[in-house]
Amino acid sequence: MQPLGARPVRRDPAPSRWAYRAQRLWLTPAFRAALRVGAPSLLAVTIIAAVLASADRRAAITGVFAGIVDSFQQRPEFMVTALSVDGASVELSERIRATLGLKLPVSSFDIDLAAARARIETIDAVAAAEIRVRSGGVLEVRVTEREPALIWRRGTGLVLLDETGRRVDNLAFRNERSDLPVIAGDGAELAVPEALEILAAAKPILPRIRGLVRMGERRWDVVLDRGQRILLPVTEPVVALERMIALDEAQDLLDRDVIAVDLRLRDRPVLRLAPYALAEIRRARGLDTSGSDL
Repeated sequence: MQPLGARPVRRDPAPSRWAYRAQRLWLTPAFRAALRVGAPSLLAVTIIAAVLASADRRAAITGVFAGIVDSFQQRPEFMVTALSVDGASVELSERIRATLGLKLPVSSFDIDLAAARARIETIDAVAAAEIRVRSGGVLEVRVTEREPALIWRRGTGLVLLDETGRRVDNLAFRNERSDLPVIAGDGAELAVPEALEILAAAKPILPRIRGLVRMGERRWDVVLDRGQRILLPVTEPVVALERMIALDEAQDLLDRDVIAVDLRLRDRPVLRLAPYALAEIRRARGLDTSGSDL
């Protein structure tokens, strides 16, 4: 109790130093944000760390999560139940199915479309492929099939090539594709576009052509029936062949007893006659019957 007559003691309204600092700290936006967000986050991290500290609890959580994902992916609307291949022959379609090796039904989440497309395009007969999952659970494959342009005869057998020289497939017998021309010789498969240009220019004599032979990996010989050959130059073979065909149309050159027409020298084509024809000419001229060129 205060003594009688004593003046009452007034308390200082100013906060203490620690109270002042606490108030200033509370008014700091960063501190308030840290308290609102950081404290709950720290508590959550602590709880999660305590839960995951046990290997058994981790395995149980992983199993539950995997089960949820698996049950979602195995739902009927995500299942692929059929495979459709468009743009391919029956044989190629079967090869594509074997290459993919899918065991249906399968979840669409378990199919790597990019990898499946890459596997399909490794097949020689496939120029390009598109693959997608269509509604109704159908995996649709659309392919662009390589078209054989000619037959390449090599030491190990016959091979079908497309217009770029890419392999399409093996060929067991020549008569299976008698509609296609034949090329042969070292490096022939590397010059397919030029071979096709030559064959296009040789259209007037195409029924007589048996094939083209690559010589020295540099130029072509046109092989005709009756054992005749046209030796083309390294440069501008199409131009040389067109000139020879014009000469043949004017003078029936290839209907004569000619073994070969050598066009390798631009300004001096050479005819190689059959031995008996050359001998007849020489005898008619009263010359020695030895020799082979005219």
